[in-house]
Amino acid sequence: MRSPPIDPYDTAATWESPRRLLDPATAWGRYGCGMLRLVARVYWTFSRWTLATEPAPTRPTVVLGAPHTSNWDFVLMLAIAWRLKMRFRWLGKESLFRGWRGPLMRSIGGIPVDRANPAGVVDALVHRIRAGEVFGLVVTPEGTRGGVGHWKSGFYRIAREADLGVTLGYVDRTTMTTGLGPTLTLTGDVGADMDAIRAFYSDKSGLRPERRVEPRLREEGDPRPAASA
Repeated sequence: MRSPPIDPYDTAATWESPRRLLDPATAWGRYGCGMLRLVARVYWTFSRWTLATEPAPTRPTVVLGAPHTSNWDFVLMLAIAWRLKMRFRWLGKESLFRGWRGPLMRSIGGIPVDRANPAGVVDALVHRIRAGEVFGLVVTPEGTRGGVGHWKSGFYRIAREADLGVTLGYVDRTTMTTGLGPTLTLTGDVGADMDAIRAFYSDKSGLRPERRVEPRLREEGDPRPAASA
């Protein structure tokens, strides 16, 4: 018998309950999730990194992982999510899900992205959210570890079309801190929304500062040069 849809804003029945539809917790089980949280707690106890974070969102959001400059960002993301008891999913390139890695990646919340059809991925995610599937969606808007001059706009479209807030996750090697920042409500004014995002990330360096990409969508165009005197 098919379970009824979940109200995405009923936190008592979704984010905090071990009974979750289509959630990685299903793969690990209640005790498995407890072990993951214990692993995260031990990690933060002995890590050189400091978890400096806002509380986990109480409603489903799009969680930005930025600046994305190293494969180690993935480890930090898992440690943050498990420590904060977040129910989450994340987007990854399709090659990560090939062969034996596929079941493992899906069990920790992975959703493969076909880069030949990124718009289709966004449409599918929005459909799943509107249908009642509940999760915090972790997105690396740079899309790769450097090498591009702008952020991908998929996170913005998902947040607007599914009426989700955007939580600003960060990594800052300068201060050796990482965690979740504020959750923003997008207004639809792309420039103003991105200005708020840029302000938050202005002093966040990532693990590899030389690979950091300024938070700017292609849709915004190039920044205007300062007027000459």
